[in-house]
Amino acid sequence: MRKSEPPTASRFQAFDLLATLVAVVHSDGTVLFANSALEDAIGASRRTIEGSQFAGFFTEPRVLRNALSGADSNEFAALRYDALLHRLNHEPIPVHVIVAQTEKHSEIIVELLPLEQQARQDREERLLDQAQANKELIRNLAHEIKNPLGGIRGAAQLLQMEIDSRELTEYTQVIIHEADRLQTLVDRLLAPHRKPHVVGDVNIHEVCERVRALIQAEFPKGLQVVQDYDTSIPEFRGDREQLIQALLNIVHNAAQALAERIGAGDAQIILRTRIARQVTFGKQRYRLALELHVIDNGPGVPDSIKDRIFFPLVSGRDGGSGLGLTLAQTFVQQHHGLIECDSAAGRTDFKMQIPLP
Repeated sequence: MRKSEPPTASRFQAFDLLATLVAVVHSDGTVLFANSALEDAIGASRRTIEGSQFAGFFTEPRVLRNALSGADSNEFAALRYDALLHRLNHEPIPVHVIVAQTEKHSEIIVELLPLEQQARQDREERLLDQAQANKELIRNLAHEIKNPLGGIRGAAQLLQMEIDSRELTEYTQVIIHEADRLQTLVDRLLAPHRKPHVVGDVNIHEVCERVRALIQAEFPKGLQVVQDYDTSIPEFRGDREQLIQALLNIVHNAAQALAERIGAGDAQIILRTRIARQVTFGKQRYRLALELHVIDNGPGVPDSIKDRIFFPLVSGRDGGSGLGLTLAQTFVQQHHGLIECDSAAGRTDFKMQIPLP
């Protein structure tokens, strides 16, 4: 006895694991299957989408109808074009449409890539490449500085022992002091690469509360640190101390940028935790990820350094070392995650994302 084909929903169930929007349609345009990402994007249930005319979800339905007709008549194996996708109670979103044939007659796959999502993925890849290049640069530069620095300091100490002039001794003390300052800088540059990655169970809200307590102790007046937590977020495996340091660097930067508002008494930093679904880091897709936002109401990141804030030695503050965000990015990337920044006057949002099991 011949086995019957599985229902359409079960045949295409794997598409629900994709972050991209996917519909399987009949050549006449009727939707046979819509994945979860497409449901979320349109704002309608799968039951509503399936059985409807997919072209009706686009601002120019004729273009999709022509594409489906061409695919059904074997005019092409795949067709790409840009379009606007309607969303329930929202503005249409620009998408890149890929129409492709399947092995089954009259069955066509339509894949939609939100252009903003594609731009985000490109940005994430640039950040990952940038961080790797920074890591190599820092390690090489620090080692190159470290060796001659010890020689300079040692020579200054020997010279100081041989001279009697108080005025000349002051010069040698300046050399020793500056050598020590540079040594401290080098140690900070090398810190993430020296310490072993100590993995254990991490509760992200314990990390947030530790950082909140440290910041409130340093800025007891004029600064409000708001807790906006999703307490359902599970524990995950990670290095608790590294994550505390990464978050502390970000929050401390925010507090320093809020100096004027702290003086006025209306400075605010929000610590917000959420769950993100179907996220991609470095071309690898994860089902769930932690999203930790640090949002402040400060002046924003200066335009001149917006694209370089995670570069080493780049700082928007006089006297800043420019290492805090670089080290934070390094620590988070050691957890296979990423930090991004969205900043404008009055609102800066540093978003830390880490995959969850």
